[in-house]
Formats: sequence, structure tokens, C-alpha cells
Amino acid sequence: MRPLVNQTFHLHELADLVVSVVGKDAERVRKILQTGTVLYNGYRYRWEPLAVGLPEVEALVAPFPEDDRARPFDAGKIAAILFESGGGTQRSLAEISASEAGEKKLFTKASPLDVLKSFAGGNPPHYEKYSHARRADLFRVTLTFESGQQLLATMLEAAPRSLRLRWSTLRPPAVVTFVCLR
Repeated sequence: MRPLVNQTFHLHELADLVVSVVGKDAERVRKILQTGTVLYNGYRYRWEPLAVGLPEVEALVAPFPEDDRARPFDAGKIAAILFESGGGTQRSLAEISASEAGEKKLFTKASPLDVLKSFAGGNPPHYEKYSHARRADLFRVTLTFESGQQLLATMLEAAPRSLRLRWSTLRPPAVVTFVCLR
């Protein structure tokens, strides 16, 4: 059981919460505002249903960022890296923060983050979409099993002992997604 907490949201904060769940689709946002409930991060948020029209919702979601397929990949803006392995029901996703991946071994020049940046330099990621939940652009690279194995081995080699222990259960990624802040 989770405790019930009353919290006051301003309309823009509520819109931000809903857009984080469903994106900028004004019709879907309108339906959720009219329903009066949304699930976010394992919590159910409820409010009195709002009778809003589509033009009002379009104006409400207009300030939120759009996908920008022309946006170039900038390795300096990486906030996290997502490793996706397997597929179907066996799909697993591991998230590594940039600060964690930036840790270095003693007396070495390269960190696992440096390995990932040089990898991205040789295999330029393509723009996937803007994630409202992460407030960041997602850039994606699809890998063969061999290249995923090689990337993971190179990262583990550059990682300090504490990271190697935490990452020892990682499987070679089939997809690497770079989360880049705007």
C-alpha cells in the first residue's frame, strides 16, 4: 500500500506531468485532463476532471520542446547511456549515468565515458526523438553482437574496480541510446 498524499499542482505543472507520460499529442493530453487521472513513475495522480477544449490544450502544450531531427549529436551533452540487450520478452535495459561512466581507473587517461564518446565518433548515432520524461534528446546506435561485445569489453577494461563489479552482469548491448540534454 502506498500512502495517499494531497498535493497542489498548477496547471502548467500538471501539463508537464501529463506530457511526460504521453508526449505532446494535444488530443491525448486533453483526454487525460478530462479523465482526471494518470500513472507516472508508479504513482497514480488524480484531480477533478477538467473540461478543456482542444485549442486550450494545444496552447498549453505548445511551449514544450518538439522532436528536432536536424539536431546534431553532441557528445558533450550526454547525461546518460542506455544499453538495450535481448529482444521481445527477453529485452533488458540498463541505464548508466554520465557521471558514473566518467569515473577513471587510477593512472589511466580514458574513462568508460571516453570509450563511449570515441565509439560514437566512429559510429555516429542517429536522432530518435525528444523524450519529455527525460527532458532530453535520444540518439541511437544499433550494434551487431560482436561490436556490442567489443564495446562492453573495452568499457569494462577502462572502468575502475567498483564499476566493473556493478557492470559485470551487463550483457552486450544490441542498441546504445545516448540521452543528451538540450
